[in-house]
Amino acid sequence: MRQWAILRRTQSLSRPATTSAARVSPPANASRSPGPPTSSITPTAETVDRAVANATQAVAKSGWATQPPRERSRAMRRWADLIEERGVELGRLEALGSTRPIAQAVTGDVASVAEGIRFFSEWADKLGGDVAATRHDHLGMIVSEPYGVVGAITPWNFPLSMASWKVGPALAAGNAIVLKPSELTPFSTVRLAELAVEAGIPAGIFNVVQGNGMVTGDALSRHPGIAKLSFTGSTRTGVAVMKAAAENGIKPVTLELGGKSPQLVFADADLDKAAACIAGSLLANAGQACVAGSRLIVQRAVMDELIDKLTAKLAIVTPGPTWKASTGYAPIISETQARRIDDILERSRLQGAQCLLGGGRIQGHGGAFYQPTLLAGVTAETAAVREEIFGPVLTIQAFDDEDEGLALADHPEYGLAAGVYTADLGRGLRAMRALKAGTVWINRYSRTLDFILPTGGYKSSGIGKDLGRQAVEANLRHKTVLIDIGA
Repeated sequence: MRQWAILRRTQSLSRPATTSAARVSPPANASRSPGPPTSSITPTAETVDRAVANATQAVAKSGWATQPPRERSRAMRRWADLIEERGVELGRLEALGSTRPIAQAVTGDVASVAEGIRFFSEWADKLGGDVAATRHDHLGMIVSEPYGVVGAITPWNFPLSMASWKVGPALAAGNAIVLKPSELTPFSTVRLAELAVEAGIPAGIFNVVQGNGMVTGDALSRHPGIAKLSFTGSTRTGVAVMKAAAENGIKPVTLELGGKSPQLVFADADLDKAAACIAGSLLANAGQACVAGSRLIVQRAVMDELIDKLTAKLAIVTPGPTWKASTGYAPIISETQARRIDDILERSRLQGAQCLLGGGRIQGHGGAFYQPTLLAGVTAETAAVREEIFGPVLTIQAFDDEDEGLALADHPEYGLAAGVYTADLGRGLRAMRALKAGTVWINRYSRTLDFILPTGGYKSSGIGKDLGRQAVEANLRHKTVLIDIGA
């Protein structure tokens, strides 16, 4: 089994650290199997206690929140520059420790992280309060203040990007943060924190704790020293996080959770463009993304033509070790997750679904690579339609008129994102208004580097927003001040 050792800091980043080896095997290796976490770290609640104490001390002594905001901004910009300078190193860590092929990690993820940190840095001196209109003999103010120490829990599918989405707004607002990455993919996040210190961000402002969700994640969610919490992951775990946060002192929680997003294609759409967007969503990280557009809802008149175009785009993939530049298709994170995809497909077949493409493992490359899969003959009750899969599986349903298409697009549980493809802008805007989703893309299906646009879901897909002004404001609390200034 191919393995490698990565040094793990076990003390505060403010002084020379003791190191120990944590051994992991990459998801592209066939030997990565279900079982214990991939690092040798033993999760404990005491680890969280120490990290929160470290962050609390840093808030009190570093002046991070009280220094001129432009100083925070400058430190964060230096951090972004350093992330770019170390882009190849970070990309290699991301590729070796996650499902992200190195070409995508370096040119996509790392570049996006640097740009995101720069975006949030510019908010540091733009977070003023407000003056309220009150009686003429009083002065009313709303003062914005950082929480102090906030917590975050991030998933395994985009480790660097998800960490930056949490850390950027928290630090810009003047907070310290304790972040727990997934136990499957922790190492690029650890390096990100080290680079923050190298850039001049005070030690203890960005803390990383490792361990699993049952112990470390639960301890972080419950910790009385955490004033605000942000979580990205499954809806089931999000419910547990919210419950834990409420049981040990009420604290605000931002949740970015699961999705089962529709891609609604009308007969007048540019089918070549629609096919490219839909295939891109399915192939990106092998469908292991909460916003994956996993339900195709297509007008019946063009269904066969669109399926042909999709099949041609999905038939050629380039699996391989994530650390090789030639690899363009991601492995499934673990054998456990691959077996879950197997199970959902098998249950869907028993419910009458027909597999038009794929439907199983890709052989001969090692690891848990899964074929891009198209499923027809499905209904709203089919397992692959109802359940978030986190794999390269696309269900196909046909509709005849606009109302029917919109009804099929509405999912009873999830509302994270949706795509609409049409040449009729009026129809696209009507669909946008009707769709119960936090993000609606029209004639595309992907984010851009416009970090001003927030992301978050409706229904069981979450509460609150990552990115945008909204993410920064979520890391501030507001105090009302009323001053009697006399007659």
